[in-house]
Amino acid sequence: MTQTQLRLPAEWEPQAAVLIAWPHAGTDWADRLAEVETTYVALAAAIARFEPVVICVADAAVRERAAGLLAEAGVDAARVRWVEIPYDDTWLRDSGPITLTDGRRFVLDDFRFTGWGGKFEAGRDDRLVEGLIARGLFGDAEHQRIDWALEGGAIESDGAGTVLTTWNCLEHRHGSGRRDAIAATLCETLGAGRVLGLDHGYLEGDDTDAHIDTLARLAPDDAIVYQACDDAEDSHYAPLARMADELVALRTADGRPYRLHALPWARPILDAGPDGERRLAASYANYLIVNGAVLVPAYGDPADAADAAAAAIIGAAHPGRTIVPIPCRPLIWQNGSLHCVTMQLPAGVLAQR
Repeated sequence: MTQTQLRLPAEWEPQAAVLIAWPHAGTDWADRLAEVETTYVALAAAIARFEPVVICVADAAVRERAAGLLAEAGVDAARVRWVEIPYDDTWLRDSGPITLTDGRRFVLDDFRFTGWGGKFEAGRDDRLVEGLIARGLFGDAEHQRIDWALEGGAIESDGAGTVLTTWNCLEHRHGSGRRDAIAATLCETLGAGRVLGLDHGYLEGDDTDAHIDTLARLAPDDAIVYQACDDAEDSHYAPLARMADELVALRTADGRPYRLHALPWARPILDAGPDGERRLAASYANYLIVNGAVLVPAYGDPADAADAAAAAIIGAAHPGRTIVPIPCRPLIWQNGSLHCVTMQLPAGVLAQR
C-alpha cells in the first residue's frame, strides 16, 4: 500500500473527535429517555476527557436539555461541539460517515443506510452525512455517496489494508453466494487490500444480522479481541466456539496467526416487555477507542466479575491507554451498546471553528 492511497484508518489512530446523537422523545428511546440519558452523559463526559465530542441534536430544546445535563456533570463546554440536524435514531456507528484518508485529504464514504436491511425507518439517518457536510462540519473533505448498503458496525479495519466482517450481515444486505463481489466492493470503497469474513457468531437480541463490532475487534500489533462464551448450557456457546476456531485459523497479511484476547461472558440480561421476557445483547466487544483511552461497556451485575475482567482484557490488548467503564445496560434495551452509538472522526477531518 502506497503512502498516497486512500485507506480506512484503524480506530486506535489519532482522532479529531467522536460523533454522537442525543436521544430525545422523538426517538425509540422515548419510553426510557431519562435512563438512557444517564449513559449518554457518562459517555460524553468520558470522551471529553480525552478529545472533543460532536453532539447531534434534533432542535434547540434537545440541545438545551443535553447541555444542562452535561454542565451538571462538569463537562467542559469547550470540548463539546453541537450540530442541529434531524435524525431517526442515535446509532451513528451505522449512519455516520466512514472516513478515508491518504494523509493529506479526506473522503467521507456515505453508504446507503437501510435501517439494517429495512427493519426500521431510516430516511433521515440515510441523509445524515450529507446534512453534516451541509452544516460545515467537515470543511473541504470530499463526499462520496455510495449506492450500496453498509453500516459502520459491519466492518473493522486495521488501517493497513485488512477489513474484518461477518458474511451473515453482508449477505443479508446483498444476497447469498456473492462473497467475491461483496469483498471486491469493500476493497474498492474502503481502500482495502483484503477482506476476512467470519461465518459464525451471533448475539440474541441483536437485530443487525451479526455486526462484527459486537463479536470481534481488530487491535494493535496484529491482535483480535473477541466475545467468548464459557457457559456450555448457553445458546451462544456453540456458535461462539465455532467463531473462535475461525479466528484461530485467520492469518495476518504476512501469514502469521493473530494474537487473540477472549472476553468473558456477561451474565444473561433479560428485559420484560409486552410479549414476555427477551434477552438483551450484552457484548464486551462493543468498546470504543479514543485518544489515550478505551471506553468499555459495563453491565452492572454486582454478583458477576465479568465487567472488571473484560476491562482488564481490553486494557491488555490496548496497552498504554486509560480504561474507562461506561454503564451500558440502558443501551442494550435497544439492542446495541457503546460502540454502536458512536463514530470516531480521524484527526484533521473537522473544519476549524
